[in-house]
Amino acid sequence: MSIQLDDDYRPREDEPFMNDRQREYFRLKLLRWKDDILREARETLQHLQDENQNHPDLADRASSETDRSIELRARDRQRKLISKIDAALQRIEDGSYGFCEDTGDPISLKRLEARPIATLSVEAQERHERRERVYRDD
Repeated sequence: MSIQLDDDYRPREDEPFMNDRQREYFRLKLLRWKDDILREARETLQHLQDENQNHPDLADRASSETDRSIELRARDRQRKLISKIDAALQRIEDGSYGFCEDTGDPISLKRLEARPIATLSVEAQERHERRERVYRDD
C-alpha cells in the first residue's frame, strides 16, 4: 500500500495515532535519515582514502591520525544509529512503532518527531535513566 503525503504534512495530535499517514511520514523520515548517514559515511571513507598519504612531518602525521580516529569513532556511532533506524522501520512494518516498549502507551508525536527511533515514552525513559543512575552510583 502506497500513501501519498503532501510535502507540508506533519502528524497532528487530533488525528488517530499511528494511522497510515503518520506511519508513512515516519517511515520516510527514517529512510531519509538513513540515506543521509550512508552518504556521509561514503564521503568520510573517500576523505580517509584521499588523506591516506604519508606525512613527512611528525606533527602532521599525529594530527592526521587523531582526525582519523575521531572520524572512525563517529562512523561507529553512525553504524549503531543505522541499526536503530532499521529496527524502527521494522516496528513500522509490524505495527508496534510509536508505542512504548515498557508501557504499551503511545509515545508522544513531539518525541517521535525529535527522536524517531525512540522506543520509550518520556516518562519510561526518565524512569530508565533514574534506574541507570542508581545502579551506576553503587
